[in-house]
Amino acid sequence: MIYPVILAGGSGTRLWPLSRKSYPKQFTQITGETSLFQQTISRLSAPDFGTPLVMTGADFRFVVAEQLAAEGVEDAEIFIEPEARNTAPAILTAALRLETTPDAIMLVAPSDHVMTDQQAFLRSVRAAVLAADEGAITTFGIRPDRTETGFGYLETNDAPRGEPVLPLVRFVEKPDQDTAEKMVSAGNFLWNAGIFMFRVDMILKAFETHAPELIGPCRAALTLARTDLDFTRLDADAYARAADISIDYAVMEKHDTLSVVPMDAGWSDLGSWNSVWGVEELDGDGNALSQSATAIDCTGSLLRSVDPDIEIVGLGLDGVAAIATRDAVLVADMRDTEKMRQVVTTLKAKGAKQAEDFQRCHRPWGYYETLTLGKRFQVKRIMVKPGAQLSLQSHMHRAEHWVVVEGSANVTIGDTVTLLTENQSTYIPLGEVHRLENPGKVPLHLIEVQSGAYLGEDDIIRYEDIYDRADNAQAA
Repeated sequence: MIYPVILAGGSGTRLWPLSRKSYPKQFTQITGETSLFQQTISRLSAPDFGTPLVMTGADFRFVVAEQLAAEGVEDAEIFIEPEARNTAPAILTAALRLETTPDAIMLVAPSDHVMTDQQAFLRSVRAAVLAADEGAITTFGIRPDRTETGFGYLETNDAPRGEPVLPLVRFVEKPDQDTAEKMVSAGNFLWNAGIFMFRVDMILKAFETHAPELIGPCRAALTLARTDLDFTRLDADAYARAADISIDYAVMEKHDTLSVVPMDAGWSDLGSWNSVWGVEELDGDGNALSQSATAIDCTGSLLRSVDPDIEIVGLGLDGVAAIATRDAVLVADMRDTEKMRQVVTTLKAKGAKQAEDFQRCHRPWGYYETLTLGKRFQVKRIMVKPGAQLSLQSHMHRAEHWVVVEGSANVTIGDTVTLLTENQSTYIPLGEVHRLENPGKVPLHLIEVQSGAYLGEDDIIRYEDIYDRADNAQAA
């Protein structure tokens, strides 16, 4: 049985403005009908695979659970990393979780990649299983079809000629342009897909040999972990002692017997808007267009609007990426779209909230988005999922007006519970204990008008919460 270990962290910078720290790209519908995370789950749900282990952060735990449920996966183990420590501690912790079945095979996969050929992917996986069964630590390589400086490379003894598994000579970090051209021309280099397979006992031995200092902190983080609803929270103090290091640096580059499976499954890491353009359907002029995009005399460009009410028009563009969201627009030379971290860093220094946050903020009960914000007032749109409820809470600095525009709401104010339906409203005085709940079978939508001296999300005192969230600014 193959146990998928799915890495679902991320900073959300590479596909800004569609992906941001508060909601990174793996949870977003970039290409296809579902999110990249859901596509990963579906890809790893064949009969060959056992219960998935998902490593994620606290901010994304409810999104992970919701998207797993949408794919019909109810038995996944979701581990919450207290802080991002790169891939080595995450993978080691998953291996320690499976330590009691040492001959189990782990398949470690990022959650933000695309595979357009599922059958080819499964063939590569089964080839890797045979190698892993014999004790090999195996990675997956992609035959390069262009010079690419944004990927790491894998060197093999000779150019792949149809062999299912090859010896891996060495890892090569992201090269400069000249080095990349030479490696692609040589024919015996593959892109590093960041996907690994190994038996549990073999990867634990590799950590013992090459990175023993990680084992104590990760084992303690797992031993001292606590259950939080359907999640497992790794111990924060113990996990913080683990070095922030990738599996490549910690183990792979030091190990002397590695294998690589050449894979041709329509893979892309979607690491830039140029990569997205490369997997999209193109028109006759090489343009990738969203439904709300129009290209006039454009060639080789990517035009995307994520809001159907915002039409984006390109005129006379060549090799340009133009991405429009409700609160930000990116216009970039397609060749420069790997520099999004620089964009986000610049925006953060400027104090622009668009650097990391969306207007729409996702919560376990639904979402809210700010429609307008003034000096002493704020107007929000709130959606509450069927059966969900917000915390029982109060505010020290603001009062609130709620108007139900769709669905029905149970509203608790003090000791009184009232059922509101469409076009009905209520008022919550400053300091009053209150709660909002959706008792119906359809989403509840309401408009909230806040007024007061301070309107920050951290103006909240929580008394009860069915999601067992810590009392912080993100838990409204």
